[in-house]
Parts: sequence; structure tokens; C-alpha cells
Amino acid sequence: MTVALSFDPSFPPLLTSRPVVPPIDPLDAAVEAAQRGAGEAGDLFWSCDTTQISCAVLLEPDVERARVQEMLFVAMTAMADAIGALCPPELAITWRWPHAVYANGARLGEARMVVCDEEDAEGAPLWMAVALRLALTPRDRNEPGRTPDRTTLWDEGAVELDALAGLESLSRHFLTWVHRWEVDGFKPVHEAWLFRCDGYREEVAVLTNDCALQGTFTGLDESGNLLLKEDGEGAPVRILNVADHLDDDRTARPLASVTEI
Repeated sequence: MTVALSFDPSFPPLLTSRPVVPPIDPLDAAVEAAQRGAGEAGDLFWSCDTTQISCAVLLEPDVERARVQEMLFVAMTAMADAIGALCPPELAITWRWPHAVYANGARLGEARMVVCDEEDAEGAPLWMAVALRLALTPRDRNEPGRTPDRTTLWDEGAVELDALAGLESLSRHFLTWVHRWEVDGFKPVHEAWLFRCDGYREEVAVLTNDCALQGTFTGLDESGNLLLKEDGEGAPVRILNVADHLDDDRTARPLASVTEI
């Protein structure tokens, strides 16, 4: 049974707490608030559901549309630092491009984003929302191991971690990484993100609109799009856009998992 938090987390002053009662999704709440003019940059919508760490932050990008997706990678990098500070050292957080989060090889959660269609005079979207959702505890602790391909932080040894501490840590690390991105650009985020990425410099399969592509995941471009070197001499390097691959079936999977597609 889902239990709601009965108190507000302590977020940094730059973030405004916007609690969301289950079953409402924080990302849905953030987008709805932005669309009707009831939200502003720094609003952090967070779920009161104690079985997960789920939140979404509203932002007002000051960069061109092609770069706003960098915030997805900023959020994921911040999440890994936040969880690493609270969980056992043997917990390995990794991910598959562009958004699927794993813990010790099993699916833990995901990052998501929604970007406003309208732009300002400089071509920057009027707003965007970036969200993270991680499974904290099993829905049914009486039947562990029913879904070996999926896990929770509790299953991975973080039995003392609660949603409040996770949200607070995530908010602090997110602002730290946003500041670093503002000062140093995408490069440090790029490097930190690739360090945890499954399939980097390996053979992967990626589902597109037309087919399943196979090739070597050679890296990310300057905005986080995947660079895929197809097999064969003289084969092109394809650039796969983040926004086209935010569905679970379109993540870059190591080639050993291609039969799952």
C-alpha cells in the first residue's frame, strides 16, 4: 500500500517545494502548471509516494532548443551522485542512452523531459520540465525476485533510505551540477554521464522509426545525441536524437540484448 509523506523536504532556497499527491505524476503536474501559467523556474514537484523517489523541476532555458536536452543528462548525473552519497558503496548506478536507469544491472527507473513548443525571440523554449523516477521499495515485499530484470533501492541494500532523504539529496546535487553546467558547459556532464553508460564503445542495438540499427556506440555529440558507427567499411556514423528515443523500447541496448527488441 502506498503511504504519503506527511512533511515537506528541506530543499535549497533556489527550489520551491510543490508536493504532489499520488497517483498524480510530478511531471504531469509540472507540465500542467507551466501550461496554465501557474509554475515558474525552480518549482520542484515531488511525489508524496514513499515507495519511490519521483520529482520534476520546471526550468526556463536560455539556450537554443537543440541544447535543452542537456538538462536530462545533468539530472541523471546529479541523481547518481545523490544516490551514491546515501546508498551502500557496492550499489552500481548505470544507464542506457538516453534515459533508462539501472542498479547493479537491473532496471531501477528513468529520466524524462517535456519541452514547450513555444519559443522566445532568441529561439529558446519558454519552459521545460525534467523529471526523475526511481523505485525505492518493492510494492510487495513478500515476493522478492518476481521481476529479476527490475529492482529497487531497498532490494539493492539501501534499506534505511527514505524518500525524503533521497529528494533532499537529489535537489542539492542537481543544483550543483546545473551550476557546473552553467560555468563549464556540457563537457563535464558529458564525461561523467558516459562513465556510467552501458554499451559505450561497444556494439549496441537501437530501435528507430524504421528498423533496429546495430553498430558501435562511439560517444555523444555536443548535446547528448548518440553517435552510432554502423558495421562495415565506409559505413556512416549516424546521429540519433535524444528526443526520438525517450521510449523504453528505443534505448541503446548492448548487442547481447538485441533479442529483447
